[in-house]
Amino acid sequence: MSRRKKKHEDHTNHEAWAIPYGDLVTLLLAFFVVMYAMSSVNEGKYRILSDSLVAAFRGTPRTIEPVQVGTKQVGSGADLKVSIVAQQALVGQPRQMLEAVPIADERPHFNGRRVPETISAQSERLLAKVAADVERAMQDLVDSKQVIVRRFVDRVEVEIRTDILFGSASATVSQDARSIIERLTDALARFPNPVRVEGHTDDVPIRTRAYPSNWELSAARAATVVHIMSTRGMAPQRLAVLGYGEFRPVESNSTAEGRNQNRRVLLVVTGLSGTPPALSTVAAAPP
Repeated sequence: MSRRKKKHEDHTNHEAWAIPYGDLVTLLLAFFVVMYAMSSVNEGKYRILSDSLVAAFRGTPRTIEPVQVGTKQVGSGADLKVSIVAQQALVGQPRQMLEAVPIADERPHFNGRRVPETISAQSERLLAKVAADVERAMQDLVDSKQVIVRRFVDRVEVEIRTDILFGSASATVSQDARSIIERLTDALARFPNPVRVEGHTDDVPIRTRAYPSNWELSAARAATVVHIMSTRGMAPQRLAVLGYGEFRPVESNSTAEGRNQNRRVLLVVTGLSGTPPALSTVAAAPP
């Protein structure tokens, strides 16, 4: 009895697609990893990624060393900027160490020369001495609130009520008023700081032959003070004149007290870092 040989049917592999599909997914994953890594450009990350791809495609074994990112303090308090250098450890090659580079000097420069850091501090100390000397020289008027000394970081303001200097609608000073200005000049003359003299009035209109408006009156009063200071010995190059009229009040002009406070002469002593403005050419009545 003859035996029939059973033919084995070849089975079709229905899962053959899985292999290329897996390769495709792997490639897509690698692509997105590359895109993510390149989205934030970093020298250390870029070199690590480059080494990884080279090693993967060429089959050369490499060891990826950690990368120092950021700043590093070296020495005793010295500020150093650490340049980011990837540490590669190729077989037979030395490692690249982190390179320390000093931070560039960020202090201000003038005409290519570095400005000393102490200029600002020296200017502030000098202004403090100016304020102290003015308060000492004008102590009686400071106590009676007829002279007010204000201190700021970049300037000192000395405010004088015009009632003790000038008569109504006038830019002429009395002998007593002249002595007040001379006392103030003696206190300021020993310092090199620029001085700006500002004249201010209230809003009461004036229309005279000498002063058609408060502009002329305020400027003439400031110029009178400057003339006396210059005659007393202060260098004219340090002085400047401004007349603001009634347009910079410190109080409301609706009351007599407010108008009294608005009528004032203001001396602004600026720091040495500032450039003194040019002396105004406003004509003033002779003191």
